[in-house]
Amino acid sequence: MTDIASRRMLAKGALGVGLLGAAALAASRSAVAGNQLAVAISGYDATSFFAGTPRPGVPRFNATFNGGIWFFTTEATRDQFRANPARFAPQFDGYCAWAASQGYKAPGNPDFWRVVDDRLYLKVHEQAQAMWVRDIPGNIAKGNTNWPRMHPF
Repeated sequence: MTDIASRRMLAKGALGVGLLGAAALAASRSAVAGNQLAVAISGYDATSFFAGTPRPGVPRFNATFNGGIWFFTTEATRDQFRANPARFAPQFDGYCAWAASQGYKAPGNPDFWRVVDDRLYLKVHEQAQAMWVRDIPGNIAKGNTNWPRMHPF
């Protein structure tokens, strides 16, 4: 074997060992690039809607549910949510209830909300809220019918 061929073989071996080491290092680390959870309800405390006054939560009091991170005003409201998150989480995963009743998705806005039969419904804007309240039971029923074919898209 010539000196050049020997050097090439040594370089290929070193490269292979280096790649194996890099692969092992990559496998030992998480593939997650930072916080991938969305902040639910724009950071509002979900329990506060049921008390009649929506309030922004603080990141210190948080919980995860349904792929999101939820903020709360106190440790007590966080624990209340953790005990029964489905009770406090908005219907239609926080999307606009009017849009769901019409068969499409629009983001929910915590400024336009209503609790009906102990369930929280958000709307995208004031006009959607106004249209939704014209027939609350009918719009809830239509949203419930539409949601399974819209979700999770």
